[in-house]
Amino acid sequence: MIKVEKATLKHLDDLSVLFDQYRIFYQKVSDITSAKIFLKDRMEKNESVIFVSFNNENIMTGFTQLYPLFSSTRMKRVWLLNDLFVENNYRGQGFSIALIEKAKEHCRKTGGFGLTLETEKSNEIGNNLYPRAGFVLDREHNFYSWKA
Repeated sequence: MIKVEKATLKHLDDLSVLFDQYRIFYQKVSDITSAKIFLKDRMEKNESVIFVSFNNENIMTGFTQLYPLFSSTRMKRVWLLNDLFVENNYRGQGFSIALIEKAKEHCRKTGGFGLTLETEKSNEIGNNLYPRAGFVLDREHNFYSWKA
C-alpha cells in the first residue's frame, strides 16, 4: 500500500535525509543540515509544495517538490515539478507514479493548467518514467539558462 501526503514540518527530519540523497544523485556534496534549513524555509514561506510517500510500514520512501510559476499567455498557474526522488530500495514499486499523480491532483485543485519539468538527458530512469506518467517531451522549444 502506498500513501502520499503533503509534507509538513513533522516530516522534516526524514525528508531532509531523502533530499540529501537526491542532491548526491546529482553530484552535490552531502549536507543534511543545509538541506533541512532549505526545506524548512520553503515550507514556512509557502514557496513550494512537497509531497512525501510512505510504504505500508509508514517508512518515508520518496518525495516530490513543486514550485508555482505563472503563464502570462494562459493567465494561469503552472507548477514546476522540480524534484522527484524515491530511495533506491523502493524504486520500481509505484512510488514515483503515486507522487506524480498527487502532483497532478494538486495542479488540478489549484487551477493550474499543467506541470512542467526538466531532467538531464542522461537520467534514464526519469526519461523512461515521465512519458509513462503522461508527460510529453517538448521538441519544439529551445530552453536557455543564465547563471549568475
